[in-house]
Amino acid sequence: MNRLFLTSALFLFLLSSCGNSGKSSRKNDLLPVADEMEKLLMENNMPQWYPRVIDYEYGGYLSDFDYKWQQTDQQDKMIVTQARHVWTCSKMYAFTGDTIYLAYAKHGYKFLRDVMWDKEYGGFFNLVTREGKPINEGNNPCIRKNAYGNAFGLYALAAYYKASRDPEVIEMAKKTFSWLEKGSHDAKFGGYFQFLDQDGTPSKEGMQFIPPKDQNSSIHIMEALTELYQVWPDELLRQRLDEMFLLIRDVIVNDRGSLQLYMTETLTPISLQDSSKKTHERMYFLDHMSFGHDVETAYLLMEAAEALNIKDKRTPVICKKMVDNAMNYGWDAETAGVYDAGYFYKGEKEVTILRNSKNWWAQAETLNTLLIMSELYPYDPLDYSNRFLDQWKFIKDYLIDWEYGDWYSASIDREPLAKVDKKSQIWKGNYHTARSLMNCITRIRKAEQE
Repeated sequence: MNRLFLTSALFLFLLSSCGNSGKSSRKNDLLPVADEMEKLLMENNMPQWYPRVIDYEYGGYLSDFDYKWQQTDQQDKMIVTQARHVWTCSKMYAFTGDTIYLAYAKHGYKFLRDVMWDKEYGGFFNLVTREGKPINEGNNPCIRKNAYGNAFGLYALAAYYKASRDPEVIEMAKKTFSWLEKGSHDAKFGGYFQFLDQDGTPSKEGMQFIPPKDQNSSIHIMEALTELYQVWPDELLRQRLDEMFLLIRDVIVNDRGSLQLYMTETLTPISLQDSSKKTHERMYFLDHMSFGHDVETAYLLMEAAEALNIKDKRTPVICKKMVDNAMNYGWDAETAGVYDAGYFYKGEKEVTILRNSKNWWAQAETLNTLLIMSELYPYDPLDYSNRFLDQWKFIKDYLIDWEYGDWYSASIDREPLAKVDKKSQIWKGNYHTARSLMNCITRIRKAEQE
């Protein structure tokens, strides 16, 4: 069950840095939770996905299945979903030791290598047909690429290399890193441009009114660089990981403890604070609190800090602020779970919840991060331990499909129609859920052995 986790030494350092002392309040009653999670992972989750999604005809993984897990006609393949399956299967091999997952990961890797990778210009295509033909998305007259998708390609390659130790794989990972370095990385202002032409030329002004840099691609680039650095401790790679770590922690995270969603080329955050409510309602996607991303990023920052061996006082403070902001303003005190989006309008002291739905991936990330926080701050007034247990109960009650398997796209306490949403599509895979469950199971069992 090898997996990158915060080490005991880092736990102790963070606890001492923030004035906490004494043994964690978690008791043996969490062991049944770990057992329950593993049973869910191995019986309710994984069997629904594999081998069902394996496309034996054209390679890679099938994308679309309805709520009963019946295959639909729409089977375009996106680099993000394809790469996440490779990552998940690689980690499931490490978690279980079952070589079938390594075979599933290899199957997906071949599709990334032979079909998703652009053999003329390099880089991964964002979207292809089931057969593998690149797709012009939206109104674009030509093929476009993006840093977000290529980051997940890199993430998958690093994880699969760690599992397989195939030298061909690490060479492809290095090639992907170099492609991002050449076109997407901004040597002048830092960070990475999200939108790219097919040949890797960045769109420095953004695209279709969307700014050129954003938190979502940034956090997942950092996530990919963290994964790669574990298996390839290259000096330039370390510099880029350190750059993204500091950019996210010190620039993209605002004073409140939430992520600024979009930035200009010069890394100036896009803010709608001075806009009218009517304007904000029309353009809120550019500036709001995404509670799921905030709690996820707190985890990813801690993971990157461990990889970089950073043991400072600022990082845990920032991560705690992010989680606390989500708990104070985005947490549903009635049933648990974090809402999708909120905003503080200028001059108002109370948060306005813009979307009270609860996306499945945000709930999985919240579960994982709350467990970490319960270990780091066992006596905090926000009581992360009980929130973790409440979150787990909420997931079982409102997100797990006990009839057909896996998770609904959103919690049915807020969106009852999520029961009949697709179980799988190009934006819904199993990477968030599998990672959260594997992390929590391993963390609980490790803590109980110490």
